[in-house]
Amino acid sequence: MTDPLASPTLEAAHEHCRALQDALGRFRRHHLDRIAEWGGHLAAVLPVGGRLLAAGNGGSAAQAQHLTAELVGRYQRERPAFSAISLHAETSSVTAIGNDYGFDQVYARQVAAHGRPGDVLVLLSTSGRSANLVAAAVTARQAGLRVWALTGPRPNPLAEAADEALCVEADSTATVQETHLVAVHLLCECFDAEVAAGPPTRAAGAAAPAAVRRRMS
Repeated sequence: MTDPLASPTLEAAHEHCRALQDALGRFRRHHLDRIAEWGGHLAAVLPVGGRLLAAGNGGSAAQAQHLTAELVGRYQRERPAFSAISLHAETSSVTAIGNDYGFDQVYARQVAAHGRPGDVLVLLSTSGRSANLVAAAVTARQAGLRVWALTGPRPNPLAEAADEALCVEADSTATVQETHLVAVHLLCECFDAEVAAGPPTRAAGAAAPAAVRRRMS
């Protein structure tokens, strides 16, 4: 007997994969150079004592923590540990700040405490409309940090508040998050390539490393 749910279920799975393929195609065409620039910038900041701060809400929080884990630990090859902190993982700080100052300030307050001029703040949001992330971006820029945002489609407040934004054009939250994960991995790959090459390497703004382009082709 044919399962009446099999065909709709299979079609939903195919549609999910098609949406992700489309989003990754747009990402590959429009954002690889930006990811390479970000990787190069991190390679100039972290090895000399700079720090990366990261934050998100929900699934985006998990991806922010994924990024910091790759930097403190390793991505693919052995290298030194670098300073990277996921602000949402500071549970006592998050709950204390939320209780005393409100949820909108849970990241901004930590940025004010931990961020220094020249550090980098990475904020992930599928909607780009989370008030606590926008507040963190504003605080960070006032303190002299570089702010990068990974969001869903433009326009959105977080993209406007950041120094630079990589905005994924996709209708589904899941597709945006999955594309953000690719961006996180490629950022780590570009960073590692720059660190391994050692100074001086290519100028900021140059094309993505060939190995990264091959993986995305």
